[in-house]
Amino acid sequence: QVPLVESGGGLVQAGGSLRLSCAASGRTFSSYAMGWFRQAPGKNREFVGCISWSGDNTHYLDSVKGRLTISRDNAKNTVYLQMNSLKPEDTAVYLCAAIEVGTYYSGCYINPWEYGYWGQGTQVTVSS
Repeated sequence: QVPLVESGGGLVQAGGSLRLSCAASGRTFSSYAMGWFRQAPGKNREFVGCISWSGDNTHYLDSVKGRLTISRDNAKNTVYLQMNSLKPEDTAVYLCAAIEVGTYYSGCYINPWEYGYWGQGTQVTVSS
């Protein structure tokens, strides 16, 4: 198992920034591709972005490109989501997810059902 714990959420005004962190336990974090998703009340879970095990490859939801950036520090077992120029429509619970890929697959995944491990989420609220 890969326990995941998100942090860094909060209330911010439109145009502001937040950095979310997702800390993982275990010694094999570097063999996992990671994803960030979000879920607003009454809506389905939505892909935000993902990052390969090495950090060399990322993929984003079109509406967040240029505003949100995913990175990871495998030495710290942590993946980050830097959120800039936030909009009210970014308001949601943000969850990180992990899938074990080994070191042979250089990509990441955009569908929530492909991930085997999830954190509890952290609330992000953007006021207008």
